[in-house]
Amino acid sequence: MLKLNEIHTYYGNIRAIRGVSLYVEAGEMVCLIGANGAGKSTTLMTISGIYHPVQGTINFEGEDLTEISAEKRVELGISQVPEGRLIFPEMTVLENLELGAFRRKDTPIIKEDLDRVFNLFPVLRERRTQQGGTLSGGEQQMLAIGRSLMSHPRLLLLDEPSLGLAPILVEQIFEIIQQINKQGTTILLVEQNAYLALQLTHRGYVMETGEIAIEGTSADLLNDVRVRQAYLGE
Repeated sequence: MLKLNEIHTYYGNIRAIRGVSLYVEAGEMVCLIGANGAGKSTTLMTISGIYHPVQGTINFEGEDLTEISAEKRVELGISQVPEGRLIFPEMTVLENLELGAFRRKDTPIIKEDLDRVFNLFPVLRERRTQQGGTLSGGEQQMLAIGRSLMSHPRLLLLDEPSLGLAPILVEQIFEIIQQINKQGTTILLVEQNAYLALQLTHRGYVMETGEIAIEGTSADLLNDVRVRQAYLGE
């Protein structure tokens, strides 16, 4: 579904990612782990079109995305849940969700997707008239994921969904992420909790200083001595 080939992207004057190549098959859940500043978020934002690479290509379902705008990539089926959620705090829950479908014209299916989001996150249905900024951190993360689902993506990019959440909420969020994947949405996940990410995904990549250092099945990475020492606290 997705293939990055030798991507180089700058963040200001800093070359944030250096020759990154990776792929995601349709139906997979793949994780990208690494230390802070390794280039994980920049990789996601390069895929979604927020940043544009100075070198390399991005291919999605057979189409070269390298020069395509961010909004067009959403229409093609890529949606990102940003780090820090970035919901619109003065808009209601329902308005935030409706904004996720802003570029869509298929009104009947939009209603189906809204029902899907409310089924995944019942608390959002209960709070649909409440301002987003009054929600708890976990509820805001649910809203951010729901908003992205409203664009009806085939590829969902998740950036640090557990950040700042209590352990019980992290468990709940990741159960729902697994459910979204099982419903047919392909997922590329950036996550600070390497152990949890590798437990839940099919394959993984380890980034170090803007490059892919290690890759493999998640089971293999969980048992890799380098990964266990650097990211699993052993």
